[in-house]
Amino acid sequence: MKTYLSLLALSALLIGTTASCKKKGCMDQDAVNFNSEAKKDDGTCKFTPTITVNGVNPANINVGDSYTDAGATATNKDGSAVNVSTNSQVDANTKGTYLVTYTATNENGTTTATRTVNVNIGQDNWLVTWAVASDCGNSLPLAAAPVFTAGAGANELIIDNMFNIFGGTANATINGNNINIPTQTIDVTLGQVTFSGVGSINNQANTITITYTYDNTIPIIGGSGTCVATYTKQ
Repeated sequence: MKTYLSLLALSALLIGTTASCKKKGCMDQDAVNFNSEAKKDDGTCKFTPTITVNGVNPANINVGDSYTDAGATATNKDGSAVNVSTNSQVDANTKGTYLVTYTATNENGTTTATRTVNVNIGQDNWLVTWAVASDCGNSLPLAAAPVFTAGAGANELIIDNMFNIFGGTANATINGNNINIPTQTIDVTLGQVTFSGVGSINNQANTITITYTYDNTIPIIGGSGTCVATYTKQ
């Protein structure tokens, strides 16, 4: 009986020793001092600030729009505020994808967050006044001041006053930097002009270049071929 009691006491001692030897440390994986080997949290976790980006993310604007960043806020784990510094790379006058970076620092380290800002070429960039210069000549007599208006859809464009002799309208589609004028025909008294075009607008949305392919059956000024027109924003 005495031996049996001694074994029980020894077992209890070993169990107590094992329990007291469990490795302690920070068990929160979001903490800077997270200890993957810890079996018991000792309350020593340390955290960098938490940043909240205000407003929409990503943000979208058209070339030439003004951009005012909505900013960000940062707090410590206990809810106290932390200053946020902002570094914006946004160029609102040039198409592209830009980042705004927010940084907050406390005694435990630094946290960063970002906002993506997409500067796009949209219909508003087309619906302005343009002047045209080209090497098309009389066979495709482009008007010097066409009128661009919106089509039925967001990617559709109408070019009125297409030609300087007989007016006419061209229908086009827009996709980002690219413009496509599908094959179409304008009938006039003495013949017809069939034309199509492909082109692009630059990233600053102030110059359009279109290569036209055409077939003009009007006597005297008729002809066929290709030519390049450059439209400049006024």
